[in-house]
Amino acid sequence: MGYLNLTLLRTLWQFARPHTIVGTVLSVLALYFFAHFETRGWFTHSSALWVALASCIAGNVYIVGLNQLTDVDIDRINKPHLPLAAGTLTEAAGRWIVAIAGSGSLVLSAFQGTYLLGTVGISLALGTAYSLPPLRLKRFPFWAALCIVGVRGVVVNLGIFCYFQSLTADRIAITTPIYVLTGFVIGFSVAIALLKDVPDTRGDAQFAINTLAVQWGQSQVFTVAWWGLGILYGGVALLFIGITPWGTVAHGALAIALWYAKEAVDVTDPASLTGFYQFIWRLFYAEYVLLPLLWQLLPIP
Repeated sequence: MGYLNLTLLRTLWQFARPHTIVGTVLSVLALYFFAHFETRGWFTHSSALWVALASCIAGNVYIVGLNQLTDVDIDRINKPHLPLAAGTLTEAAGRWIVAIAGSGSLVLSAFQGTYLLGTVGISLALGTAYSLPPLRLKRFPFWAALCIVGVRGVVVNLGIFCYFQSLTADRIAITTPIYVLTGFVIGFSVAIALLKDVPDTRGDAQFAINTLAVQWGQSQVFTVAWWGLGILYGGVALLFIGITPWGTVAHGALAIALWYAKEAVDVTDPASLTGFYQFIWRLFYAEYVLLPLLWQLLPIP
């Protein structure tokens, strides 16, 4: 019985696409930190933090689960290890999970006011449009990227910050670190949108998902995304010269790590490309940890 429970939990965890869950959790925690930075009231609204985490995680599960439900045949080629593609989770069970996660996310956020409900509602709407016919925006590179950048870069960062700040202040004021974080994540999300499709060209081409990797080729898209990330890190490192040199050093170190990871990639090997994509997500996590540390250790007006 214990083995079966462990297997079920592992299957559900894989269905939730853990790399996206970790990104969601870190983003919510960082935004909570920045909303309470001036007051240092870290525990003043801890219940609101838990509700926001639960609502955003549930929304995340809805979005990635819906994508898997609409991509079962594609995933049997591109990602055969995923639960629906591998047959370790039935499509009926997947639909129940997605329905419960989506409705639960909306219900939880509805009791927390306009900002959280708006953040969750817009994110779920874009996630639905990305995967579900008749729009199925993932078929079109520009609109697919816009969905990813819109949710990760704009909606989550600004919406969740405004939600937390509305609990502590009379008016909403976007602070310097939020501008830096949002700008960085917008640029980074473009790279994620490009790189996520690079290992999956075989299945995408077969099912008429015309990603840029299908149209341009894996090597070209990989190169564009890598150079974009390099320019992004260079720009942020220069920006931090006027804020704190520690920010310049830290982002320079991450840029070097990015270079070494890129040098180890074989663009003809899907496993190698997938490994690089997972490394990119770890760099994404790092920013949500790094910026709060910089602002905490070296407070900036």
